[in-house]
Amino acid sequence: MKLTDFKALTFDCYGTLIDWESGMIEGLKPLIERAGRDLSRNEILEAHARHESSQQKWTPQKRYSDLLSTVYKRLAEEWGVTATRDECVAYGESVKDWPAFADTAAALRYLKQHYRLVVLSNVDNRSFSFSNQKLGVDFDAIYTAEDIGSYKPSERNFNYMLEKLATLGIGAEQVLHTAESMFHDHVPASRLGLKSCWIYRRHADQGFGATMHPGDMPKVDFRFDSMADLAKAHSEVLRGG
Repeated sequence: MKLTDFKALTFDCYGTLIDWESGMIEGLKPLIERAGRDLSRNEILEAHARHESSQQKWTPQKRYSDLLSTVYKRLAEEWGVTATRDECVAYGESVKDWPAFADTAAALRYLKQHYRLVVLSNVDNRSFSFSNQKLGVDFDAIYTAEDIGSYKPSERNFNYMLEKLATLGIGAEQVLHTAESMFHDHVPASRLGLKSCWIYRRHADQGFGATMHPGDMPKVDFRFDSMADLAKAHSEVLRGG
């Protein structure tokens, strides 16, 4: 199996293309400073993952920005801190400020020359529109949780994507699902028989950060530590490396 065997790359966005963990930490600073306890970066991210995953399960049709507002409120309660409604809303809106990883835009521009590029993301359309401005390419399709009415890791999101890709002439066997999150992406992609590429952004860190523990680690077909490494590997295949 080679990277050149595929027609489309389907991407998770947050954690893979957008540095959501840095964005989260920055957006949570007012809460963290009032918490009055020594919380490590990973402890903060893991608490966020618990509340986000729970909220997505209980309110799958809630827009992501509104869901993040609720997560902020739940974190304040867990840490014994009072949070105003305006603070909760501001955190929900902070997605627009989350930065892209430094290598993302250049890698996507390169890959766009060789693949159809598709986004499958746990986000609302308005929030993604701000992130999209940082990514530097026109995607061939964008499927959001708001479009679908559920959140990954639900297989419903992947089935929606595959149904819509078929209308673009792209079959499941031509897709390489490309993502950081084991929990949200690689576990359901593996169950559905999709080929997968793990962008292991957290390779130098411990744990799963802002995503839940996936349980048994699924099989992945390719692994790179960055989008730049993926683009480099593809170019090497073309050169016969």
